[in-house]
Amino acid sequence: MKFVDEAEIRVEAGDGGNGIATFRREKFIPMGGPDGGDGGDGGSVYLVAAENVNTLADFRYHSVHRAQRGQNGMARNCTGRKGEDCFVHVPPGTVVYEAETDEKIGDLTKAGERLLVAKGGFHGLGNTRFKSSVNRAPQQFTKGSPGEQRVLRLELMVIADVGLLGMPNAGKSSLIRAVSSARPKVADYPFTTLHPNLGVVKVDDLRSFVIADIPGVIEGAAEGAGLGLQFLRHLSRTGLLLHVIDVAPYESMEAPVEAAHKIIHELEQWSDELADKPRWLVLNKIDRLPENEVDGHCRRIVEELGWQGPVYIISALKKQGTQELMYAIMDYLEQQRQAQDE
Repeated sequence: MKFVDEAEIRVEAGDGGNGIATFRREKFIPMGGPDGGDGGDGGSVYLVAAENVNTLADFRYHSVHRAQRGQNGMARNCTGRKGEDCFVHVPPGTVVYEAETDEKIGDLTKAGERLLVAKGGFHGLGNTRFKSSVNRAPQQFTKGSPGEQRVLRLELMVIADVGLLGMPNAGKSSLIRAVSSARPKVADYPFTTLHPNLGVVKVDDLRSFVIADIPGVIEGAAEGAGLGLQFLRHLSRTGLLLHVIDVAPYESMEAPVEAAHKIIHELEQWSDELADKPRWLVLNKIDRLPENEVDGHCRRIVEELGWQGPVYIISALKKQGTQELMYAIMDYLEQQRQAQDE
């Protein structure tokens, strides 16, 4: 199914049921008094994060979600039935905004979490409620209040432990194919990845992590160029970024160091938080270089970048060096989780 990461929906909570004004009328009881019951509360609308949902695509065809209206009150002091709530299932990682004001309403990060987005109307009161010592036959009753209605903007931010970052055609899709069961499109032209792909990397039977292949970032992405503006935000949830660089680009493509500087610039332009995230350098496509030139070529790239962090040299296509990289990532993530628990 195609990944859709934005959607706009309308939610309408149910109105509260009306109270009624009735009087008890039975044989031999001529002055039975008021017995009008209250209405029922209107149903509310909730968004619920569900494990089996991974896209917002369905909301393009089903954009209005309504809860049930509360039932009106009845005679003999019978209260109307409460309207049924409406539960809208969304993927974990969905951020909810008020469309008109752009106010953030909530964030559903874990499966099972739910968020109230439209509260049902309050029930109306029957005339029994207004009975008193000085008003033994009240005629008044109240109507139920209307339920909330609003237009919401949903944004899905990919939840992954590791995000792949790089220029188009750097080999990110090949890497995720090499280390997981995800099968993103791979070809020798830019922008083969048009939507994020998630893959689960199983290091062994008991250890695994989630890796995300993000569409390639180009110069100007932070200002909206290419696909970067739409997908850079997905990287904000990851714990580690892998900066993938093509060490042997074709003549028509940018040199590795120049391409890397542009990516770093876009991260800094997007947010300081993203730029400060832990980032490892992954030099990919060494299979295109003569074996005796690989070390020297990669060393020059690292020196020209002035890179101080971890560096890994791989060939995603040949799965060369990928296993060592995955084990190192797993060890790093476990150390971070342990530090958070302490």
